[in-house]
Amino acid sequence: MSSPAPDALLGPADVRELAGALGVRPTKQRGQNFVIDANTVRRIVRTAQVRPDDTVVEVGPGLGSLTLALLEAADRVTAVEIDDVLASALPATIAARMPGRADRFALVHSDAMHVTELPGPPPTALVANLPYNVAVPVLLHMLGTFPTIERTLVMVQAEVADRLAAAPGSKVYGVPSVKANWYAEVKRAGSIGRNVFWPAPNVDSGLVALVRRTDPVATTASRREVFAVVDAAFAQRRKTLRAALAGWAGSAAAAEAALVAAGVSPQARGESLTVEEFARIAEHKVPGGSAGAPAAHKEPGSS
Repeated sequence: MSSPAPDALLGPADVRELAGALGVRPTKQRGQNFVIDANTVRRIVRTAQVRPDDTVVEVGPGLGSLTLALLEAADRVTAVEIDDVLASALPATIAARMPGRADRFALVHSDAMHVTELPGPPPTALVANLPYNVAVPVLLHMLGTFPTIERTLVMVQAEVADRLAAAPGSKVYGVPSVKANWYAEVKRAGSIGRNVFWPAPNVDSGLVALVRRTDPVATTASRREVFAVVDAAFAQRRKTLRAALAGWAGSAAAAEAALVAAGVSPQARGESLTVEEFARIAEHKVPGGSAGAPAAHKEPGSS
């Protein structure tokens, strides 16, 4: 592996100079906050336990701060970028700052929510500073689409990090918590200060580490069927599951029958259930219930 130049990573002046040359102003619409601190991106790479044999996929590389740090550590990096200007500029930045690693970098100019395949070897890790407004849907889409991703480390809004890593019974346990746990063991992996970003966000950020389950949730229900139960349970989280799942099951009585058969109290609420219990409920839905399957991904605020 070629050793990058010691100053290959982007500092505050580099980020602002690049942005100025491209006429880029970070937009709230896309949740853009560029990392300007080299120590922070190296910390993210260390925390992600990126290995020399990893093929890493990064979503939302922006100007390339984290991309360069990933290229220092991984075998290959594939970045997915939706922004036209940023996508067109990133390969040149990589070539200029890490010429010896440029052939190990690939760019996919697309909306990550629409990506179903990536160039090169299958990804083994996902590391990203995810735009806050789409963090949960993008994370779930990538985990669902690329089963070879073993390890994930994402930087998200602190509140979203808490929700993703929440355990049953927590006040912030909800849709993101259960769906992330379908794929992986999830834990908080640190906090990130506001001053390492440009512009500085008005919220704190957190790191979330996900290690894919070696043994998937044991169930005869499909992911779509399980996620439909999860969405229904949390759509009216103040209600008991008997009431909240009435639409999903076709009636409150049918919901109660499915719950009892699954060994779950009809008086329980969604926030107390594990992903395995949601899967058991999905298995016991009576055929012919009137429930349609809600969308598999919800915005973080929907939990």
